[in-house]
Amino acid sequence: MIHMIIDSHTHVDESDIFGWIDPPETIIELMDVAGIECSVIMTYADVPGLDMHALKYIVNAVKKYPRRLIGYARMNPNGKDAVGLFREAINDLGLKGLKFHPESITNHPYSDNSLKLIHEAARLNTPVLFHSGDESMSLPLQIGFAAKECPDATFLLAHMGGYAHVEDAIKVAERYENIYLDTSAMPYPAKIREAVKRIGADRVVFGSDGPGCNPSLEIEKVRLAKLSPLEEKKVFAENILQLLERVDKK
Repeated sequence: MIHMIIDSHTHVDESDIFGWIDPPETIIELMDVAGIECSVIMTYADVPGLDMHALKYIVNAVKKYPRRLIGYARMNPNGKDAVGLFREAINDLGLKGLKFHPESITNHPYSDNSLKLIHEAARLNTPVLFHSGDESMSLPLQIGFAAKECPDATFLLAHMGGYAHVEDAIKVAERYENIYLDTSAMPYPAKIREAVKRIGADRVVFGSDGPGCNPSLEIEKVRLAKLSPLEEKKVFAENILQLLERVDKK
């Protein structure tokens, strides 16, 4: 059975500072090949930071492909007026979520500044996507501390804990009902099936981490998990759509 597919985790960026060249056309082409209807996009750069044009880049990409792309703001909570910039990104620029990469900003998920931004995301009804994996500042249990402090916020753990911490990601999602798991770049189809069994299909979302990971392969990984048709429908599209609809109702 073929379901509508929404990719909850992809990247676009063109930065001379860092040498990143992934224009929106790169992910659009991969989406077309994979049969993905729409993708959430974010930059590789954090704002505030060296590239202060990153938010506008996302906005322009969404304007260019309004039916295919949805923008998140990738933020550095330690930057000047980070909360104000994020509020502007949601209220004035039309972005739909918050992205944190603790390793990129060398900042723990539960730091005071991170929590300030997460509380603001909760107030604005926007999801909070955290890079989670095997690195020292991105461990699932650390993000769990933030989820405990911000029970009104909705957390998505990208990569379901990476390679070596998938079990921790599932455990922390069992512990905190405001945590969802994102399937991107996590190599074990059986763990997707296990996550659905343990926390329910309503809190697992499909993501590819494209273009770094091939969206077509990431889709096949979910299908190899052998979920029921209803579970696949929720994972591939319904769950992330419900989260994004909350933003529009704020």
